Amino acid sequence: MENKPNVTEFILHGLTQDKTVAKVFFSLFLLFYATIILGNLLIIVTIKTSGQLNSPMYFFLSSLSLLDISYSTVTAPKLIYDLLVEKKTISFAGCIAQLFAGHFFGCAEIFLLTVMAYDRCIAICKPLHYTNIVNKHVCGWLVAASWVGGFLHSMVQTLLAVRLPFCGPNEIDHFFCDVHPLLKLACTDTYIVGVTVAANSGVISLICFVVLVVSYGVILLSLRTRSSEGRLKALYTCTSHITVVVLFFGPCIFIYMRPSTTFSADKMVSVFYTIVTPMLNPLIYTLRNGEVKSAMKKLWSRKV
Repeated sequence: MENKPNVTEFILHGLTQDKTVAKVFFSLFLLFYATIILGNLLIIVTIKTSGQLNSPMYFFLSSLSLLDISYSTVTAPKLIYDLLVEKKTISFAGCIAQLFAGHFFGCAEIFLLTVMAYDRCIAICKPLHYTNIVNKHVCGWLVAASWVGGFLHSMVQTLLAVRLPFCGPNEIDHFFCDVHPLLKLACTDTYIVGVTVAANSGVISLICFVVLVVSYGVILLSLRTRSSEGRLKALYTCTSHITVVVLFFGPCIFIYMRPSTTFSADKMVSVFYTIVTPMLNPLIYTLRNGEVKSAMKKLWSRKV
């Protein structure tokens, strides 16, 4: 049956109803979002203009920065605006669009982080064949596959949500439109849909988690035959990626790999993976990477 919703807009509860706290949050998240845009743009420009950052790892890093900008833009501007207004509303179409974009960019980032783990595995375990295995053609296909995978996942989540009947109430206890809060408002039994949503997210998370574990398992096994200095150097190159994976995967697994229930902590956890992690990624990769810092210094010297 075609879904003809009586609800034409949703009211978001946002992060807080306290006006004083909202003003503090406004300044804080405005600063966070500006840092996300400037930090990730700096990484993209540095990698694109630097002749020394031409390895696949940096191609993937620039793609990750683009995804971080896109992903945070889905929620951050609306969140910042809503902190200044009394009534926080979003149209039905806008809600569905936000749901689609959030899952699209978020899932694409999960796939890309998995691809980056595979890249590190080949670089460390097969250094002599690395440039032949992970060449520019392969890199392009892997990044494209990440975006396509994110699109397919998002289409499933969105189609499951958009076909549900919404006849009231229309208040979402969140600061953006997501699957679980919408399922709570549907005027029908959502058990099957909830299980399907969790299974869709769970299968993707499980596959990516297995690939990550296998990749780093192979890396650790290959390091047994190397010297202490070689092991430390190899592990050092993986530390930044492992940190980002933990910061992004942990909250996502907490939110999506469970039945369609909501917890009071969901808002803060969502803030972490939609805003805080994209803000930290440039710092994590630049502070621990001498080549990126050197390229940034050269870029700054040329501009000056």
